[in-house]
Amino acid sequence: MNHLFRLIRRLIILSLVSCALVTAGVLYYMEYELQDIDALNTVQLQVPLQIFTHDGKLIATFGEKRRIPISYDKIPQPLIQAILSTEDQRYFQHNGVDLQGLGRAAIRLVKTGRKGEGGSTITMQVARSFYLTRRKTFARKLREILLAIKIEHKLTKQKILELYLNKVFFGNRAYGVEAAAQIYYGKHLNELPIDQLAMIAGIPQAPSTLNPLANPEAATKRRNHVLTRMYEERYIDADTYKKAIAAPLNASYHDLPTEVKAPYAAELARTQLEQMYGDIIYTDGFKVYTTIDSHMQDYANHAVRDQLLAYDQRHGYRGALQNFGSPDLNNMENWEKRLQKIPTVNELIPAAVVEMTEQTITALRADGKLIIIPWSGLSWARKQLNADYLGRKPERSSQILKLGDVIYINKVSHGYQLAQIPKAEAGMVAINPKSGAIISMVGGFDYQTSKFNRITHALRQPGSSFKPFVYSAAFDKGYTLATVINDAPIVIENPSDNSLWRPQNTNHKFYGPTRLRTAIMQSRNLVSIRLLSIIGMSYTIDYLKRFGFAPSQLPPGLSLALGTAQVTPLQMAQGFSVFANSGFRIVPYVIDAIRSTQDELIYQAKPLIACLNHCDKDSVIAPHVISEQNTFLVTSALRDVIQNGTATAAKQLNRKDLAGKTGTTQNQVDAWFAGYNPDIVAVAWVGFDFPQSLHEYGSQAALPIWMQFMQYALKGAPEHFVEEPTGIVSARIDLYTGRRASSDDPDAMFEYFMTPYLPENETAQDDTYGNEIDGSDGSGESNGASGANGLDGSDGPDDGMANDGQASVY
Repeated sequence: MNHLFRLIRRLIILSLVSCALVTAGVLYYMEYELQDIDALNTVQLQVPLQIFTHDGKLIATFGEKRRIPISYDKIPQPLIQAILSTEDQRYFQHNGVDLQGLGRAAIRLVKTGRKGEGGSTITMQVARSFYLTRRKTFARKLREILLAIKIEHKLTKQKILELYLNKVFFGNRAYGVEAAAQIYYGKHLNELPIDQLAMIAGIPQAPSTLNPLANPEAATKRRNHVLTRMYEERYIDADTYKKAIAAPLNASYHDLPTEVKAPYAAELARTQLEQMYGDIIYTDGFKVYTTIDSHMQDYANHAVRDQLLAYDQRHGYRGALQNFGSPDLNNMENWEKRLQKIPTVNELIPAAVVEMTEQTITALRADGKLIIIPWSGLSWARKQLNADYLGRKPERSSQILKLGDVIYINKVSHGYQLAQIPKAEAGMVAINPKSGAIISMVGGFDYQTSKFNRITHALRQPGSSFKPFVYSAAFDKGYTLATVINDAPIVIENPSDNSLWRPQNTNHKFYGPTRLRTAIMQSRNLVSIRLLSIIGMSYTIDYLKRFGFAPSQLPPGLSLALGTAQVTPLQMAQGFSVFANSGFRIVPYVIDAIRSTQDELIYQAKPLIACLNHCDKDSVIAPHVISEQNTFLVTSALRDVIQNGTATAAKQLNRKDLAGKTGTTQNQVDAWFAGYNPDIVAVAWVGFDFPQSLHEYGSQAALPIWMQFMQYALKGAPEHFVEEPTGIVSARIDLYTGRRASSDDPDAMFEYFMTPYLPENETAQDDTYGNEIDGSDGSGESNGASGANGLDGSDGPDDGMANDGQASVY
């Protein structure tokens, strides 16, 4: 008997020692061999790149995974209840491992011989998703259990649930509950009713097959199971349960919502970010704040859309997209489905004509709604016979459309209007001339149709909008706004092929001796060509580098005076900023700041600043490339372009502080307007991607875009003038000769001069207006003038006078 007792005692001691050793081994393994759980407190989930405006409005999201992390206290309690009802009923009672669940899984294994999913708590799923593979082995299951216990020891239940609900996959690239709510319902999580929360709670079991888009029937069945479990667990009452069960599915795909439409700016920022940081930008949750101002971007969006549609209407209707046949009540549903396959383009909506009267049409939209287009929305639609000719003005609807025609419609203030997708393109950019911050950018009519950014990548000829840079070069050489140059015929031989170039003014008239202010104001081509010849090609090309233009963009011939350079609209905005900021070359930029998911500052832009006086000590001052006296003279002349020249339509803005220049290239292929005041520079461009004539000048096609934008951009802002700098004087000159005038001269006017170039009393200016051009630039170099034959480079008909009226004084 004693022997038996000793044996039992030894067995007990051995068992206790074994248990202690096993426990010690498990504790050692958990502490030193398993992964470090502390990292879960600061875990970096794969979060997509988000790009915002400067004022914090979302523009775009980039990344494979759509995830919007949300803290536990922001998760609706009914969703937590729905998840726990189906995934882990005893979550708040166990320590990471549910022994009852494991027991059921073990019994199932014995009975069926197959390893199943049963027994995994939410904590175990967190352990698996962060640290383990999904391969089903006993060793992995043991590690999962041990990791779950370790996680429960280190983290609160709330933190574990937060990790789970932000990590889990919900199908359709949605990761986490907030992203799932926005993808399937287009709402924030806290806006969803109980039936939609139950739908989301049921998806994680099989995200690819139980999501409401892939399998609505299975998803509804799973939702109802979740609701049943919530009712059984007494989380919801019978009335709530019945209403939720009966609720329709109401799920559809929604892209993550954006607050501002600026896709071209977002793509520019994304490209630059990828160059800076590589592919981590798509997973590390960068929050990028751009220089884009949400209000300015909205103004630019509307200006480009409205005015490009207006341009398109002026050139006639090209006809319906297709015809569905005769309308009938029995085929309306089929028509709706067919319309749903036609994309909406920049808010132009597809529709089909189902009824017509003498001067109205009724059209069916893809959503089944019927709309009526009155005659005011139809009467513009003269048939476009070809690029040059339009048909007669229509008098009846039947002269425009027929039943079954598929059209685009546009919502306007008075209802709906017949529309069409413009064939021409347009772009607009606005920047802050003091820093280079891009405050708005529209790179085309519709980003989904064409992602090509015409602001940053389209190299086009700027036409006469380039002339101010040439005149600035002349002012730096001593020429003045009163200098007189002959507006007379020019014939230039191209030595490469012995061809002759005979440039013309737009209206083929010649105006004789012309002051430079008038030449700028009326965009006189022949004066500009003579001026470039006088100051020299080499000097001019070197001077133009001050504005940011590369010599490779500038043709080495006199056609440069008419704007045959190859430039982007953004480069033009940079160049005109030099005039707006008193001579500093700033650098346009779009990324202002980058923050991490923890809101830590990763990057802050430090732009070059235009500053003459009282500069911030921390600012990096931009290069001062031309004198403030030079910019004052250019701006004075460019204000006259608006007040008395080729852009007088802009006088409607009722501001005297605006300056700018129209631009039109050969055969009206490109139309431009570049304009500014000291606070904002904006450039508008219109043209075809595959060059052809617009049949309009810059003052007709581009200027309206600029005007509409500036009307709102400067609304409520006081007029801002640059003070007359030291070194500038005004003197009375003869209106026709540009010479200093006597005090009793009735034809005298005031003109601005740089002090060193003020003419002497009663003496003539340099007699440059009779200068002949022989194809050289005054420095022995050939002007080439290649490719310039027939170039007009001007901006609309002149008023027929060479020196008409007194120049404005500011």
